[in-house]
Amino acid sequence: MRIATWNVNSVRTRAERIAAFLERRDIDVLAMQETKTTDEKFPYSTFLSAGYEVAHVGYSQWNGVAIASRVGLDNVRDSFARQPGFAKEGAPAVEARAVGANCGGVEVWSLYVPNGRAIGDPHYNYKLQFLYSLRDSIDPATAAVYCGDYNIAPRDEDVWDISWFEGKTHVTEPERAAFHMLIESGLTQVTHEERYSFWDYKSMRFQRNEGMLIDFQLVSEAMGRRLAKAWVDTDERHGKGASDHAPVIAEFDALELALDNVR
Repeated sequence: MRIATWNVNSVRTRAERIAAFLERRDIDVLAMQETKTTDEKFPYSTFLSAGYEVAHVGYSQWNGVAIASRVGLDNVRDSFARQPGFAKEGAPAVEARAVGANCGGVEVWSLYVPNGRAIGDPHYNYKLQFLYSLRDSIDPATAAVYCGDYNIAPRDEDVWDISWFEGKTHVTEPERAAFHMLIESGLTQVTHEERYSFWDYKSMRFQRNEGMLIDFQLVSEAMGRRLAKAWVDTDERHGKGASDHAPVIAEFDALELALDNVR
């Protein structure tokens, strides 16, 4: 089973490109973030034509998450337990930042962790609360993959120049501690040889390879045992109309998954 996670930065703009990626890389399940559309405007037909069922959560032109699966899509959830909300004014509203489903016997989540904006900004505290609540919802005993744009670089080497990030988000100790709490809850970070998964459009970051590793697949112990290989598809960051993120792909031993399902 091949599972990919990709911040697509507007699914309507890149629907055909995403469909071509699914075919080219033989993907079974794709977790998408920053779809930037409502449920009503999501391009379902493109994915259905390619043989994929889709679960999408989108309330406006911001955020948005989806799962496309060709191995089943059951028990769809549009949030995790006690997922916090956010609003500049008034009562906090739960945003389109999480969708979960059972795909071929695997619990798959697509997560778009809040950016945080700036240290001290209310959105920074919202980011931490989101991660704390996510940790509390994790069941490490299940076969599960928590895919997404976590908006955190866990290590100094996960950014091109740590000094550039002094006084900025994504690398602060509270953010990194919250990320590591997810690991301590029983998850394992899928690793690969590629250094980065995101390169800003500004300042020729991709051409200079000034990137960040902020997109991850965190897997339960049951899935970690079955991991065969993983990589970042940097080809998808090339060319006109590319997202500023590249997909992170992981391949799991389908035979072992099938055996577990009958045990």
